[in-house]
Amino acid sequence: MAKAKMKIRRPLPGDGEQITGIVKAITKRTPSAGFRKMVSNYLEERKDTCMVAEVDGKAVGFILGAIKEYGFGVPRTGWIEVLGVHPSRMGSGIGTRLGWKLISVFKNRGVQAVHTSVQWTSGDLLAFFRELGFTRSDFLNLELPLKGKHGRARR
Repeated sequence: MAKAKMKIRRPLPGDGEQITGIVKAITKRTPSAGFRKMVSNYLEERKDTCMVAEVDGKAVGFILGAIKEYGFGVPRTGWIEVLGVHPSRMGSGIGTRLGWKLISVFKNRGVQAVHTSVQWTSGDLLAFFRELGFTRSDFLNLELPLKGKHGRARR
């Protein structure tokens, strides 16, 4: 039996449902309406910085990115916002191909650096980004919890 060929392509109508299906398979939870809306917005408004990996007409992975101008004094940067590969396809190089494709798009659009954000506890994801060549940046992620220890909103 011939091995199915994968292709990386720009998003098509209907990919939003397939992407949320991949996220559900990864997280074992149904993505929120807010997440589905965010995916829809990316696929409609940022088609050029979003990619889908497809095998046999079905999405098996995706990457959502954005180009941002002068955020915090940094000119024209690329951002990898969300990445997902169906668990049945993890480890097959799909994420790497998606990452390099988006990096290539960023480079062709004059981006000088690409950023992303990863939790320190996500060892597999950190290793993935290191494999692509990512290192620690000059940025420091900051967080402001909006609920205190006792459930009261902070001032």
